[in-house]
Amino acid sequence: MINNAASARLSAAVAPAAAEQLTLLPSARVTPRFRLSKDTRERGLRHVAEIRQMLAERADAAPRTNHIDHTLDRRHDRAA
Repeated sequence: MINNAASARLSAAVAPAAAEQLTLLPSARVTPRFRLSKDTRERGLRHVAEIRQMLAERADAAPRTNHIDHTLDRRHDRAA
């Protein structure tokens, strides 16, 4: 079993100084390792827009029966 000090040293040795990720928006701060081409960014943004549209359509079509109306709960101001 690794003790806490050894675990902390191991984590510090493998953890990057700051988190980085791919981005679909152009930015000068993105390191070359994570920089995407213009075509890839545009394709990714189109895909995100398609997914958002699909989710919005699903939300509009979904029945609202799962909604709980707490305004009818007369015991909300009393302890159990």
